[in-house]
Amino acid sequence: MPQVQEGSFLTLHYRISGPQGEAIINTFDAQPATLSLGAGELSPAIEQRLLGLEEGVHEVIELAAGEAFGERQPDMVQWVARKLLNQLGDPNERYLVGDVVQFPTPDGLGSYAGAAIEVRDDGAVRFDFNHPLAGQPVRFEVQLIGVL
Repeated sequence: MPQVQEGSFLTLHYRISGPQGEAIINTFDAQPATLSLGAGELSPAIEQRLLGLEEGVHEVIELAAGEAFGERQPDMVQWVARKLLNQLGDPNERYLVGDVVQFPTPDGLGSYAGAAIEVRDDGAVRFDFNHPLAGQPVRFEVQLIGVL
């Protein structure tokens, strides 16, 4: 059976769950995912745990707090002025606590997400740019359907 190696192309079902067991991502009830190992679609810690697994395996991987998505970084919680939000998106957009907003990277080639955690009367929004599972233990369940 083929084994996962650096650069392998994978077809798989997977579920990423937080410490209370809530699924953050779950493909088991939908189409399987396809990805290229090393392309950054999964965290490096999860990718490392996939190396050497054989096609057809169904595995549960427990990752310690902070291992999968790093530790929470207080400096990744930042206020964004309404003026900048207007420049980056719809000036009529109303932001609410819990909204997840995509921001362009400085080079314009990618994006990153922030979760709104506070909204001021002047329209400024405080965003948490940490991964939702940063600093927490993670359960990664995977069923490897195909390895190329």
